[in-house]
Amino acid sequence: MPTPSRAAGYRAWGIAFSFAGVIAFSFRPILIKLAYAAFPVAPVTLLFLRMAIALPFFAAIAWWLRARKPSLTRADWAAVAGLGFIGYYMASFLDFLGLQWVGAGLGRLVLFLYPTLVLLLSLMFLKRRPSKRQLAALALSYVGIALVVSNRFGAHAEGGLFLLGVSLVFGSSLCYAIYLVAGSQMVQRVGSMRFTAYSMIVATLPAVAQFFLLEPMSALDLPPEVWWYAIVMAVFSTVLPVFLVAEALKRIGANHFALIGAVGPVTTAVAGAVGLEEQLNWLQAAGGVLVIFGVLLVSIKRR
Repeated sequence: MPTPSRAAGYRAWGIAFSFAGVIAFSFRPILIKLAYAAFPVAPVTLLFLRMAIALPFFAAIAWWLRARKPSLTRADWAAVAGLGFIGYYMASFLDFLGLQWVGAGLGRLVLFLYPTLVLLLSLMFLKRRPSKRQLAALALSYVGIALVVSNRFGAHAEGGLFLLGVSLVFGSSLCYAIYLVAGSQMVQRVGSMRFTAYSMIVATLPAVAQFFLLEPMSALDLPPEVWWYAIVMAVFSTVLPVFLVAEALKRIGANHFALIGAVGPVTTAVAGAVGLEEQLNWLQAAGGVLVIFGVLLVSIKRR
């Protein structure tokens, strides 16, 4: 049985891993926006670079975990293929598309809605009735998003593209929520690291095929800045957070991790304001607070 000091250290490292994983993931939209600003790179090309660079890492993880039990059946592999396509390829592609017209801070805030979508999907397909607290949390979250986008409604072209971008990022959040709801049982049975590695490998295939079908090879003639952004995004904002978050969840549990997860949108908003000069007015800031508070109410379970 571990001593109290050793248990405290184990938990402290879990908290540290949580913060590091959330912050690393939060810089992904910043890196996407910086790549778009550096050169008119297509989302298809940028997604291809991210997935292709990350692929060897996830292939190595899959090979390392290959002997773990239970062995996957054909039905399991079909589920991995479907969930990888929806949860990683589609979610990533919609996010990359939407961030062409949406700021990094707002994009991260919309993505952060996925726990509320998990709640709604569980109600629709698993017949799990939400509590009054969860319903209040849903209302807070979506009132908050309405406040954030309220000053961008309009008939002009820029307003229309902004709303298209928000819709695409929301679609990304929905795809990830579907992945979580549909894959929850399989993750518990197979293991989160193995399931994630297999899913990411599967998600790389359509990203690669899409690039070769839609873009010429000359699309890879990119300035060094774009390549560096893609490498940092793949290694430090894709692969690294997977390890950190998986270990953090094991050490501190999902309930406490949800609290630390609220750091994500704040980190992206601050980094966007500093590095991309994205500004939020007081109404948008108030909406952001409502979204974060509502998502925390949904995510954190009462004892």
